[in-house]
Amino acid sequence: MIAEIAALAGDPARANILTALLDGRAMTATELAYAARVTPQTTSAHLAKLTEAGLITATPSGRHRYFRLASPKVAQMLESIVAVAGDNRPRFRPLSRQAAELRAARFCYDHVAGQLGVRIADAMVARGYLVLEDDGGRVTEAGARFLWDLGIDTRLAGKGRRHLCRACLDWTERRPHIGGAIGAALAERWLALGWIARAKNSRAVTVTPAGERGLRETLGLSRADDEKAVA
Repeated sequence: MIAEIAALAGDPARANILTALLDGRAMTATELAYAARVTPQTTSAHLAKLTEAGLITATPSGRHRYFRLASPKVAQMLESIVAVAGDNRPRFRPLSRQAAELRAARFCYDHVAGQLGVRIADAMVARGYLVLEDDGGRVTEAGARFLWDLGIDTRLAGKGRRHLCRACLDWTERRPHIGGAIGAALAERWLALGWIARAKNSRAVTVTPAGERGLRETLGLSRADDEKAVA
């Protein structure tokens, strides 16, 4: 089974397809063909194999079928592969503009990662809102109140089979950002408030002026912290 999954994810075109879906959004076969840099016919064959293996799912909607990663576990597996691959990257090679944007802030399936995600995790831990450990994490009473004021009900977020809160090792920063249901709820709430915005055709995330104010007021984060993190 390991060899089968590794072979599927190791094909360059299929790797591009899976990477394109890593931000949690659903995409059409046409969009994924563009991401994979192969013909629509070849893309259809790759999508069929990935669906059969349970790595992605397809949902019909009108004339199109929309594909997404099958579960957070698949995203976690892919992020781990990227982390291992990153260990072998020559340290002297400068980052491309796109890579620098992904390092600054990106979506890791459905939660915020990169330097921004790590700084958010640090701030929430420092304020006693979260406890993050290697094997998981938990929300404190103060954290539950903070999330409630933000518009997140931890009782609802905790329903289902997914971990309520977990430390997700960031592949660029080698430190944890917030994963699990709480990480997803935070990202969804910040998107709804207009604090963060998705970049077009990328997993990158930008912080809006409203987000700069909101993150500064709620967690004490500032643009100066961003500049220190990049330096």
